[in-house]
Amino acid sequence: MPLETEFPQDYEKRDFDVVGSRAVRPDGVDKVTGRARFGADAVAPGMLHGKILRSPHAHAKIVKIDASKAEALDGVKAVVTRDDFPIHEPAAEDRFLRDILVNVMAREKALYDGHAVAAVAATDPRVAARALKLIEVEYEVLPHVVDEDLAMAPDAPVLHDDLGHEYGGGKPSNVAGTVEIGHGDVEAGFAAADVIVERSFKTGAAHQGYIEPHACLANIGADGRGELWCCTQGHFMVRDTVTQLLGMEVSNLRVTPSEIGGGFGGKTTVFIEPVAVALSRKAGKPVKIVMSRDEVFRATGPTASASLTVKIGAKKDGTITAADAVLKYQGGAFPGSPVDMGAMAAFACYELENVRAVGYDVVTNRPKQAAYRAPGAPMAAFAVESVVTEVADEIGMDPIDFRLKNAARDGSKSSYGPTYTEIGLVETLEAAKATEHYNSPLGPDQGRGVASGFWFNFGGQTAVSLNVNVDGTIALSLGTPDIGGSRASMCAMAAEELGVAYEDVYAVIADTASLGFNDVTDGSRVTFASGLATIQAARQAKQRMCERAAKIWGIPADAVKWEGGAAHPSGPNAGDHKPMTLKDIAAMAGETGGPIAGHHEISAEGAGPSFATHIVDAQIDRETGRIDVVRYTVVQDAGKAVNPAYVEGQFQGGAAQGIGWALNEEYIYNDKGQLENPGFLDYRVPVASDLPMIETVIVEKPNPGHPYGVRGVGETSIVPPMGAIANAVSAAARVRATEIPMSPPRMLKLLRDSEQAAQAAE
Repeated sequence: MPLETEFPQDYEKRDFDVVGSRAVRPDGVDKVTGRARFGADAVAPGMLHGKILRSPHAHAKIVKIDASKAEALDGVKAVVTRDDFPIHEPAAEDRFLRDILVNVMAREKALYDGHAVAAVAATDPRVAARALKLIEVEYEVLPHVVDEDLAMAPDAPVLHDDLGHEYGGGKPSNVAGTVEIGHGDVEAGFAAADVIVERSFKTGAAHQGYIEPHACLANIGADGRGELWCCTQGHFMVRDTVTQLLGMEVSNLRVTPSEIGGGFGGKTTVFIEPVAVALSRKAGKPVKIVMSRDEVFRATGPTASASLTVKIGAKKDGTITAADAVLKYQGGAFPGSPVDMGAMAAFACYELENVRAVGYDVVTNRPKQAAYRAPGAPMAAFAVESVVTEVADEIGMDPIDFRLKNAARDGSKSSYGPTYTEIGLVETLEAAKATEHYNSPLGPDQGRGVASGFWFNFGGQTAVSLNVNVDGTIALSLGTPDIGGSRASMCAMAAEELGVAYEDVYAVIADTASLGFNDVTDGSRVTFASGLATIQAARQAKQRMCERAAKIWGIPADAVKWEGGAAHPSGPNAGDHKPMTLKDIAAMAGETGGPIAGHHEISAEGAGPSFATHIVDAQIDRETGRIDVVRYTVVQDAGKAVNPAYVEGQFQGGAAQGIGWALNEEYIYNDKGQLENPGFLDYRVPVASDLPMIETVIVEKPNPGHPYGVRGVGETSIVPPMGAIANAVSAAARVRATEIPMSPPRMLKLLRDSEQAAQAAE
């Protein structure tokens, strides 16, 4: 049987046996019984405890570090500072890597409150804490800036002398880069409009809110080789980054990922891992570092905060004639805010003749931002979807009808360049309009809002190994940490392809020495890309099992086919042989040629973009400014829901996080640039009592780039919430909300200002 290298295009007609069922998650028992091992659960004989000294200043020159007293403390085995982190190749030539190194351990300057300046390893955590207090650091405090608009001002304190010369007219500035996308003639489009709405918006920086703090255990031997255990979304990335920063050979570091207690994009980079490796290498013993919650907030990346201006023009019949956006995203103390992806996502839901989005990547004295589910897209969608609804209101058109009239469809040229092939935005809008929710009455002081959202999705480098055990069960080795149910999805796809029971497939996340390179688990790529590799590995295993059956029957391999979990003669001319099941063939593997396995390595393409439409009912207390989300419906295209329960969970999780971001979550800095709410007591994420039951509608418009039609779903679900909630709140309050989060004090001020303006107008 020849190996199928081309995916069949009959996915729309296919009846699935396992895919599409609500299978039990394979990691569930371990997690609810406490057997699962998370990052902080790792231990090693002779282990030391590491702690990191962090700057109390938002911006300061580090004049001198004296660690001699700490080094002399009984129980301290190693101290590292900037001197222990020389700039190795390729970091010397790669600005991105060099910035990671400087973020891991400050060099000439501390660039934000919480920036690491030294670290110790000691026999006991209390000794390590005492040692930190003995390290003497002399600072020269410098002016700071934490707001993106203020950072772009001509008189703003400049963080880096080697950045922003183009924007600064030949002088350094805090604008690290710019991006522009679009097509057509925007000015001509606005000239043709009957209605034009332009508004400015602000969004606060929100943390991913994962419950598990960053933790790792490094163990480097005298020969320079060693291991690292850590909670991460990409252990191959950790291996490559740490070895490059510390001048190690890639093969000298084996990285094993733990179970992960939440990431949502926030564990796609390194913070403490290079420090632990450097301490272990210097001490000659294993070193474990576990961040405190305060450290997580002060020193790991939230998403960017943003300042946005959106302008949209339309004709009275509802046709958008032009759309323009200016996006300013601060990404913390280093270049790399997700403004480019914000520009991509801003108008991606619409078919526009004249469109432009200009973005500015701004550095500020804040921790380096990290991804947070569809990085950059939610902020842009908040601003754009707010204006889209306002334009619809201006021309007296239903907000979903207005979106349908201008929606991107199959064959539309996207705002960011490519032409869409098969996309499901229209289907989500039509399904949303048909819901009972959208057609239900509202209560007093309630408003209803809708918003659509987009994420581009991608594939990336992926390797999978599938082994057929002698008892007929399947061992599946994956290189993509499971942060959203991917093991269950991979087991389902392997079982579907092989024709075996879901319970007969068991998946593990392999370490970096056991499998080929895998890109980070992010961008909604894993179910798509690892699914492709899993299916192909299963097909290779099927081919080999057909070859074994052919050998047993004494017929050519191409005279055998695989159906229903068994090898069959392909036709009457192949002989009258009883089908051999996978278990039959596995039991005879040792006699017919040895172990049976399938492997596949891929740089996956064809992920297919994802779209969603959300409906929100919000209620406002006009005396206090408190907002309650009383009803929520997510409608999203999943391509094919491999496990509907997981898909619904992704939809609901994105909505829940979007509610928190829209109503409460925000980094708050004082006038010294110090974070004032570094903990869940003051940084308020939603709890169960803050949330309604989140209804879900799964749309399935198959993605032609995947044999089962799969699209990624994890990112898109967080893109529409802020826009949908803002539209609902604005309708309930009868005044446009333009700043996120819409906290009670902010909303109360907005209501009072609106009332005063109305009274003055009378």
